[in-house]
Amino acid sequence: MSKEQGGNRPAGPGGEGGIRVRWDDTGMRSSYANVCNVTGTREEIVLLFGVNQSWNAASRELVIQLLERITLNPYAAKRLNLLLARVLKEYESRYGALPIEVGEQPRPSEPLPTGE
Repeated sequence: MSKEQGGNRPAGPGGEGGIRVRWDDTGMRSSYANVCNVTGTREEIVLLFGVNQSWNAASRELVIQLLERITLNPYAAKRLNLLLARVLKEYESRYGALPIEVGEQPRPSEPLPTGE
């Protein structure tokens, strides 16, 4: 993306704490995912993104093509959580609630730390 298209966008007025943030998108890639899973350890949180390849609803096997793995430290993961919650709240206030069935939420493949 060229600078004219937003490659040099500040993060709001003055950025956070008066620091101007420049988003360099020259090496950015775009991917699509309709499946996400999260796993982690004490030191890192891992986000797995993929695409559901199963087109037959009667199939007894769900095939997910994993495309991206993003590893975050817990602090970055918490900031991402706050940002996503804010964006989804705004989305739902504009377009309506996004109902999610409890059975639709995948479980992490490894238990997350409880802090105990």
